[in-house]
Amino acid sequence: MSRPDPDRIWKGPLPAVHPDGLARPRVGIGGISIESSTFSPHISGDEAFTVRTGEDLLGYYPFLAPGEPLRDAAEWVPLSHGRSLPGGAVAPATYLRMKQAIIDGIRESGPFDAFFFDIHGAMSVVGMTDAEGDLAAAVREALGPDTLVSASMDLHGNVSDALFDAVDLITCYRMAPHEDWLNTKQRAVHNLLERLRGAHGADPLARRPLKAWVRVPVLLPGEKTSTRIEPARSLYGMIPDVEELDGVVDAAIWVGYAWADEPRCHATVIVTGDDGAVIAREAERLGRRYWEARAEFAFVGPVASLDDALDEAMAEGAPRPYVISDSGDNPTAGGAGDVSWTLGRLLERADLADPARTVLVASVFDPAAVRAAEAAGVGGTVSVAVGGRVDAGPRGPVELTGEVFSVTAGDPVAGTQVVVRAGAVHAIVTERRKPFHHLDDFRMLGLDPETADIVIVKIGYLEPELYDLAAGWTIALTPGGVDQDLLRLGHSHLRDGVYPFDAGQSDPDLSAIVARRGAQEARA
Repeated sequence: MSRPDPDRIWKGPLPAVHPDGLARPRVGIGGISIESSTFSPHISGDEAFTVRTGEDLLGYYPFLAPGEPLRDAAEWVPLSHGRSLPGGAVAPATYLRMKQAIIDGIRESGPFDAFFFDIHGAMSVVGMTDAEGDLAAAVREALGPDTLVSASMDLHGNVSDALFDAVDLITCYRMAPHEDWLNTKQRAVHNLLERLRGAHGADPLARRPLKAWVRVPVLLPGEKTSTRIEPARSLYGMIPDVEELDGVVDAAIWVGYAWADEPRCHATVIVTGDDGAVIAREAERLGRRYWEARAEFAFVGPVASLDDALDEAMAEGAPRPYVISDSGDNPTAGGAGDVSWTLGRLLERADLADPARTVLVASVFDPAAVRAAEAAGVGGTVSVAVGGRVDAGPRGPVELTGEVFSVTAGDPVAGTQVVVRAGAVHAIVTERRKPFHHLDDFRMLGLDPETADIVIVKIGYLEPELYDLAAGWTIALTPGGVDQDLLRLGHSHLRDGVYPFDAGQSDPDLSAIVARRGAQEARA
């Protein structure tokens, strides 16, 4: 099946409080969430982050809304959480400010029985190689040794030694695309409360579970590890069965983040629970299956060069609408969002000069180009250089001359958006970076993706609405900071033996490290 059983995604009711458990623990909330490509020249500064605090942060989690069972099961103390669209590495000053806000909040509002650590896992900070590990260690130091910490992560995050050591419970998404992102956060909170309400809930040492950790030396892009297809579908389908075993609290598989060049970037399996033998066995079984399947992972859709994808889409009888993923500058994977390479290629094609066709191209961010189109006004003609200012590697700015089709102000993500029509090409230019995942993202600009001939979106695998829209689909292997051809990016700081960078490696050691935070690690 393409989607897991919903009853096995959402955690059920909390168990009754054991006489030795904590009926209403005090739980802090904080974290930082961003996916950062170290191959993108984009820098994620203060402007990239939405920082939530207090009731605004608590309201971010629907399962903690007033009247919800989890809300009533604890005293929640929301501190600070920063969230950004994926992009380039985070500016050090921006990271330090957000980190300090969390630490200050812990010191001012603590102590806590537990802490919900809400992170992505693929944050890179300029000058650092393990940002989440640094953040987790600082949070742990501020909390002290007795606070139970549960981390929620994206499956494209990375688990480093420092992160593993600092937390007690850790889990990640089980679906790609991430239709279960909210379920995962709820599961992390549920697991946390379940430990606190249990027989050893009041004993800071006894309530910590064991963690079995297997490093899997494989690093693949998300477009090759979608749970819509095999082998990821079956791999992730194994997790609920593992989770339901006696002695197991949670099981998780991380794909890792392919567009950062850091030693922590690789696949990871962690199974948590109280039976060391069981969690070690299951972590090793999942890790071994992942390793054995490494060469079976394939792109979730057909792939081609951009020109070949366009030829396919323009062919007589091609299904409509035909969606093309402009994958190399995908802003939801960390691309800068202003690479103009694809737009330039489209404007050069003679067969796209015919205005009888409709080709929607989303998008390039360029505030100067937006201002020029605004000044020309709807129906006016504009000649403007677009894109290639942040990431000029594939191609610098592209000269775009055409009619201003629409001007739309006030989008909370993109700011002002303009559409410039040149022949068949309807080029969407935005004031700020924005992903186009929903049909309404186009409709609000006066465009109808359902009647278009071709829709080109900076994305990898298609998000659900685009997936349902596409009568035909190709992933175009275009250049940019999240290039799908990993071998041409130039990774140089990964661990030795990571596939496919070292395709000839013999079978690695996939035995589990079993540890409880604060206890000595041991080989299972």
